[in-house]
Amino acid sequence: MSAARNDVLSQVLTLIRLRGELVYTAFLGEPWGLNFPAGPAHFHFVERGEAWVTPVGGAPVRIKQGDLVLLPLGDGHVITDMLKSPARDIGTVARDHFNRDELVLRHGGGGTAAHLVSGFFSLEGSPLPAIMSALPPVILIPRGDAGAPPWLEAISHFLVAEAQQPNPGSSLMISRLIDLLVIRTLRSWAAAEANRTGWLGGLGEERIGRVLSAMHANPFDRWTVESLAKVAMMSRSIFAERFNAVVGEPPLRYLSRWRLTIAADLLRGGGLKVTEAAYRCGYSSDAAFSRAFKTHFGYAPSETRQQQQLQV
Repeated sequence: MSAARNDVLSQVLTLIRLRGELVYTAFLGEPWGLNFPAGPAHFHFVERGEAWVTPVGGAPVRIKQGDLVLLPLGDGHVITDMLKSPARDIGTVARDHFNRDELVLRHGGGGTAAHLVSGFFSLEGSPLPAIMSALPPVILIPRGDAGAPPWLEAISHFLVAEAQQPNPGSSLMISRLIDLLVIRTLRSWAAAEANRTGWLGGLGEERIGRVLSAMHANPFDRWTVESLAKVAMMSRSIFAERFNAVVGEPPLRYLSRWRLTIAADLLRGGGLKVTEAAYRCGYSSDAAFSRAFKTHFGYAPSETRQQQQLQV
């Protein structure tokens, strides 16, 4: 089951086009607070101390030494040494404009210090809305009884080393390390959130996960509910009911959206013409394909490359 989960997750993340941007270290003395407006996604790893992370419109989350928090939606958040209280308003403490050029940030007063390793990353690509709908505003990877996971300590160590002592190729190295950190975090979170609805939730069930893996590996095969049920080793009716309950939509509708996602990626790269994309997705005409494509993405397939240029 783990192989199926990781295969589907890899295929989805490939189309997201994850891009690490920068990493910095923060030395923060009480009282302190930082305000991050909407923009790139963010992560914070607590090397020492503790903090409260509050996403815009969400509930505060406490993070302690060895914890990692990922904020994938980029909706903005505030991170402080304590919760808002009548004695002290967060807004009076938080810096409203975080300077992205400060690779070593020192902020706050002379009280108990916290040490964070933090960074920015962006998520791009045509399947982004569907992927983001499966993610919460805050993903917490807590420190275990034995401490921070070895993979987290190793990645954060190399991130800090590259950021503080830049050498030729450090920018690329930092970007790749952030990519690795985010992917590993999402994989750990997906494994722990088996009951979530959507494609991530489907990965938590062995039989449904096997079907999702088959769909993602061979999306343009002539799949039917019957053939997918055979992959799941379930009866047609039980499979259809279970897939809909776990993933949140019927199997062929999910398959149709995944085909459109891949078609958009190929159109964006110039690998397909609209007619070819329509044929591969199983549509009998360009017009039917264009209607489905525009309903899903909000623009016509012929405008895909133009949309890509607008996003750059």
